[in-house]
Amino acid sequence: MQRLITILRLSRPIYLLLAALTYVLGSGIARFLGKPQIPAVFWLGLIGACLAQLSMSLLAEVFRPANESIVQGESIAERKSIRDAALNVSIGALAADAVIAFLLYRDNHLPPPALFFLGLSLLTVIVYAVPPLRLFDKGFGEFLVSIHLAYLIPSVAFLLQFGNYHQIMTVVAVPLTLLAVAVFLTLDFVTFSDDIKYERSTLLSRLGWERAVPLHHGLVILSYVLFGAGPLLGYSLALLWPVFLTLPFGLLQIYFLRNIALGARPLWTLLTANAFALFGLTAYFLTLAFWLR
Repeated sequence: MQRLITILRLSRPIYLLLAALTYVLGSGIARFLGKPQIPAVFWLGLIGACLAQLSMSLLAEVFRPANESIVQGESIAERKSIRDAALNVSIGALAADAVIAFLLYRDNHLPPPALFFLGLSLLTVIVYAVPPLRLFDKGFGEFLVSIHLAYLIPSVAFLLQFGNYHQIMTVVAVPLTLLAVAVFLTLDFVTFSDDIKYERSTLLSRLGWERAVPLHHGLVILSYVLFGAGPLLGYSLALLWPVFLTLPFGLLQIYFLRNIALGARPLWTLLTANAFALFGLTAYFLTLAFWLR
């Protein structure tokens, strides 16, 4: 029972929730463009997206360096048991994804662009978590998980329903990805002491806080600027305006990191909650905007 609880924790349920949310966003964009939803394709794709994100999180733990504990005070046997279980779940999830892709292909619901993005998703999972590259702890993991959650997953959902890539996906997914990078860079501050302890290289440790803080601020501001630039590409601001409801969370995150840079006592729990709320609510309001129109 304890091992099951540990696997559930390592699967990062909030990442799975965000993956499901951005998948629904991608399907909503296809619906907005006039494509009727195919329920079986929607649900198979949703399961596949969550399984891919699950594998991404668990494989990162499977190949964790030997000097890093998974559970505080664990024995060597317990660590091996947990890693074996995580590996088995990851392999099962990837195998299930392959079956889902085959079923979609068999029924002519897997157009070439969708297959291409599925391949990019698998490549991202492997490069993120599996040696010898394993960019998870080499300072590039934040970029890959952001791309996977905010760009690849909604693109797969969109392509499964729409069939071809459309400019509107760039208008939505690019600023959402930049916002995700800012969020995961913020979370690096929360885990910074452990990252130093275990000699993990994160985006924050690579940049140093002196460069990381202004980069974070720039990413947050740029993401909203790009959302606001939608009308320049022919999309009414009436469609994208709900994202600006989360602007207070973005400004609050900038305020928190500015105070940390100035030496103020950090409020880690509040910072973490605000970071996930910033990305999650932005994706949520976008999803509502496309599904309700």
